[in-house]
Amino acid sequence: MSDDVHFTATMPTKRIAADCLFTDRAGRLLVLEPPYKPTWDLPGGIVERDESPRDAARREVREEIGLHVETGELLVVDWIPRTGDFTEIVAFLFDGGVLTDDDIRQIVLQESEVVSFRFVGLDEAEQLLDRGQFTRVKAGFARRRTGALYLENGDYAPPDSSPMQPKVTPT
Repeated sequence: MSDDVHFTATMPTKRIAADCLFTDRAGRLLVLEPPYKPTWDLPGGIVERDESPRDAARREVREEIGLHVETGELLVVDWIPRTGDFTEIVAFLFDGGVLTDDDIRQIVLQESEVVSFRFVGLDEAEQLLDRGQFTRVKAGFARRRTGALYLENGDYAPPDSSPMQPKVTPT
């Protein structure tokens, strides 16, 4: 390896996504209908090179629905493994907060990314979102009160029950 190439340049990389959980005053979830996939989505998307997940969430919200918001607390981090052609991804879910009626009136959809939007309860969200995203949303609602949660593939990944003892995997 050349002296002018940092050793990290040859390390593996992962895709990263950052979404926002927005609700209306009634506590219903904002979901978006994208034109390029069968399931609905949350405002957010892929983190670009040299962009933080929080900045990506803010940028994607502005691009997709035209709102300039400050993203709130981190609610959930979820690692999703590679499946077929779908590469692995680390997904961040931030609290977007409660949108007022005035905020909602200011939503402007980017037609190439969003066909329509609506606010739904969790029962309907479960039908519209893919399983992993719904699990993040459900965890995100709970974490609005208790703090961030780390998931793996949409499932709770509890820390090792004995943190002082190293976990040894047989070779």
